[in-house]
Amino acid sequence: QVSLVESGGGLVQAGGSLRLSCAASGGSSFSTNAMAWHRQAPGKQRELVALITRGGTISYADSVKGRFTISRDNAKNTVYLQMNSLKPEDTAIYYCAAGVQRSYMSYWGQGTQVTVSS
Repeated sequence: QVSLVESGGGLVQAGGSLRLSCAASGGSSFSTNAMAWHRQAPGKQRELVALITRGGTISYADSVKGRFTISRDNAKNTVYLQMNSLKPEDTAIYYCAAGVQRSYMSYWGQGTQVTVSS
């Protein structure tokens, strides 16, 4: 069983930056081949923000391209999300997720709140 613990959320003004971290423990390295950040804003469906595989394949939602950067430290089994030029519409609960395949996340963290004020 994989446990995911997020940190780094908070309140920031528009145009500011935040860095989220997600540490995975338990399971095998295969279980966390793909790690991703999703977000869910009030009244909206959860959406994929960014994903990275152990081999370094990366994808982003169009809404965050050029502003957010996902990275991972395989030795620490940790994934990061650097968020720059934040906008009020980025306000959401951000969830870390992991899985064997990119198409399905088996494990989810509890989420961390990101609030961007205008």
